[in-house]
Amino acid sequence: MKRILILAILFTITIGVTAQQKRAITVDDLWAMTRVGSVVVSPDGELVAFSVSQYSMDANSGQTDIYLMNIDGSDVHPILNSEKSESSPSFSQDGKKLSYSFGGQIWQCNLDGTNKEQLTNLYSGASGIRWSNDGKKILFVSMVHPDCTTQECNEEKDKAKENCKVEAEVFTELMYRHWDDWRGVKRSHLFLMDFKSNETTDLTLNCIHDTPPIALGSTNDYNISPDGNEVVFTMNKEKMLATSTNNDVFILNLDGKSKPVKISTSLGNDNQPVYSPDGKYIAFRSMARAGFEADKQTLVLYNRETKKLNNISEQLDISFGQTIWADDSKSIFYTAANEIYNSIYNINIATKENTLLIKEVNASGLNLTGNNLVFKVQKSNLPYEIFKSKTDGSNLEQISFMNQSLLAELEMNSVETFWSDGAEGAKVQSMLVKPPFFDESKTYPLIFLIHGGPQGHWTDDFHYRWNAQMFASKGYVVVAPNPRGSTGYGQAFTDGISQDWGGKVYVDLMNAYDYAIANYKFIDGNNTFAAGASYGGYMINWIEGHNTKFNALVNHDGVYNLESMYGTTEELWFPEWENGGAPWENIDLYRKWSPSEFVKNFKTPMLVVHGGMDFRVPESQAFELFTALQKMNVDSKFLYFPKETHFVLKPQNAKFWWKTIFDWYEEHKR
Repeated sequence: MKRILILAILFTITIGVTAQQKRAITVDDLWAMTRVGSVVVSPDGELVAFSVSQYSMDANSGQTDIYLMNIDGSDVHPILNSEKSESSPSFSQDGKKLSYSFGGQIWQCNLDGTNKEQLTNLYSGASGIRWSNDGKKILFVSMVHPDCTTQECNEEKDKAKENCKVEAEVFTELMYRHWDDWRGVKRSHLFLMDFKSNETTDLTLNCIHDTPPIALGSTNDYNISPDGNEVVFTMNKEKMLATSTNNDVFILNLDGKSKPVKISTSLGNDNQPVYSPDGKYIAFRSMARAGFEADKQTLVLYNRETKKLNNISEQLDISFGQTIWADDSKSIFYTAANEIYNSIYNINIATKENTLLIKEVNASGLNLTGNNLVFKVQKSNLPYEIFKSKTDGSNLEQISFMNQSLLAELEMNSVETFWSDGAEGAKVQSMLVKPPFFDESKTYPLIFLIHGGPQGHWTDDFHYRWNAQMFASKGYVVVAPNPRGSTGYGQAFTDGISQDWGGKVYVDLMNAYDYAIANYKFIDGNNTFAAGASYGGYMINWIEGHNTKFNALVNHDGVYNLESMYGTTEELWFPEWENGGAPWENIDLYRKWSPSEFVKNFKTPMLVVHGGMDFRVPESQAFELFTALQKMNVDSKFLYFPKETHFVLKPQNAKFWWKTIFDWYEEHKR
């Protein structure tokens, strides 16, 4: 008995020491995390290849390598880790080789990293490989001059521009810049390489439209048929691209004579076409409403024999994410926003029976291999790692542990949630994260986070910019609501913010704030702070003119003047949908919801942050806002990053970002 008691005491002491050795997460920890990227499974289901990115604070840059492991998580090792980045792994159809992106071209190697072979050698570069089932063809994309029929032509045009002494650009259409890039005259074209004939063909030759589309598209927007005789791809052929979400799905027979045939009919965004393994169908996602980028993504089947379309998810109040076919072509696995998760589902294409397989995961990168699903999962206290489960959702287990040693040092609390009443009786869910080493008997200041989009949602994720654990790390309780406009709560809830930016959503947010203060006694109601980016920054500006609940505010790349924002942003379909047209068509609504109309009420101290290369919410929004704050004698500070975009992506800049925000909050504690 005495021996058991001594062992128990020693065990208790060991646990106590271990707990004391843990610490709060820091910015350096955040950037030291190994970031798991794309994940693929070998055809035989035995191996998993995945990209891994790591960043150096000293070098102020990152590096991507490719790792390989067994399906059970054993024998994890890098197979491609040169001084330059290798990314986008993909197994050959026989599973004996791995293709990858390196130096702007597509390469291939053995599974031990030896026998490296360059598959493409285009001046214009190549990326986004898709293999044919027989392994004799690949699809990829490349940025080219639309009127060039040869690589020599592309090179000549680029060199002519480089040698030109005139530093000027001439624009004749909108979308002359996008996100963080000046678009120029080049377009993304779809190419086919046939290894049998050793020929490379531009399948969209002379086309002035991008494949995949420049907006609302991805590398999932083109595929090759199981028999290798046809390709499917997404393209937007509208003349006024800046006001159109009308991405369409096209098929092209590879006989060398045919022209692309449009198979989608919606005026909204159709995308992500995928052939069924038996070749009978093409499944793609479809939005019904033109000009609305956050409409419900339904699942449409195109019958390749009858040429008919069948929307099999129209009655579901779910917006489809990534889709993959079951091996028997009878059902489709998919991810979808579901409250604070990105859950995994399966839908039967004949009966339309929809099954929730795994709810409480934030999943992406779905792979199917035999009776297993392999995918990435992240949580607030876990960066992306690779998991697997049975196809019925059972036996969920983590198989990669890339950050295990670092995570073992950190004290981080799991996400909790609460529900509060919003406008018009709606139920609003919020996430709550407690600070490390939380003590129920103490009180803590609050950071109230407002997400962007506005059609997006806070999820149980490990965000590398707006990281809830980092906000909590300095002894703050973090509350992050999903108000009107959020995804994962049904399309009507998402729709509820359009043309009502400062209305119901504002009530939802403030009610969630009041609920948290009233119901969690460990929150210090005298020391509360708020922060938001993009639309979240807009709401920070709206709060600035409508209440004084917070000690201080942080606005990152936020919208301030709806009228001037329209004239400087690039994707015009967004402000036109959200505000009921252009300013000259609906000026009253623009002014009703513009924070710039309420400057006379500005009182709360605000930190304004903006990137000079942000073309979505241009820097002029911050200039106007900071001018107004200063003229109103509001305690304010402007943090400007000339070379950052809508996000702060450089490690050193991010570190300074965090320091500036925490210093701002500390200055304004009571």
